Amino acid sequence: MNPTGLDLPPLLAAFVFGLMGGAHCIGMCGGIMSALTFAVPPSMRQPARLSGLLLGYNLGRISSYMIAGALVAVLGTVFSMTPGMRMALQIFAAVMLILMALYIADWWKGLLKVEAVGRRFWRHIEPFGRRLMPVVKVPQAFALGAVWGWLPCGLVYSMLAWSLAMADPARGALLMGAFGLGTLPALLATGLAARKLSALIRHPATRTVAALCIIAFALWQLWSIYQMAGMDDMAMQGTHH
Repeated sequence: MNPTGLDLPPLLAAFVFGLMGGAHCIGMCGGIMSALTFAVPPSMRQPARLSGLLLGYNLGRISSYMIAGALVAVLGTVFSMTPGMRMALQIFAAVMLILMALYIADWWKGLLKVEAVGRRFWRHIEPFGRRLMPVVKVPQAFALGAVWGWLPCGLVYSMLAWSLAMADPARGALLMGAFGLGTLPALLATGLAARKLSALIRHPATRTVAALCIIAFALWQLWSIYQMAGMDDMAMQGTHH
């Protein structure tokens, strides 16, 4: 098995990781969603309109994730020109998934340091979002969501490391798209004030289970890489006989 091959399991895993990261998404972006909702003039807060705006925000956000995934995957094609570098990228991606799991479970916050680097970039992008406020139309919501998609986020950066290891722009974009779709339920529910779902996702037990599942997947990835390395060594030895 190729750990970076983009068959259904990696896409499904990315989607599930997005679902599992819902607690972090609610904590980081839930307030933004609520603020954007209340920024809509009271006379325009019909449920259908608000739902359309919330969907527009999130589709714009996911589009930015996909663009970022494609861009880092292009970089991955440069870094993976040798088998050794390709394997190093795969190991890096698996380690980042483990760090993401620790982050989700609130066991270790090291990814905050990575977010701090992203904030420097964010300072240059965030003013474009302000110009779109207040949002009253879906195209505006999509544009603001596209800006919002570059908000510094350790979970997103962890998934981008996986896209980097893909070393294929289309695959990197699809992987980030699947992850973004996984985050939709939590953020849409937050925007629509679905408190029960929010409480369930935030529960420590839910976060712990999510983290353990991601760690198990990352370890399986590392084991697959190890097996592939062993098969490559055997093949190399065979050529010398």
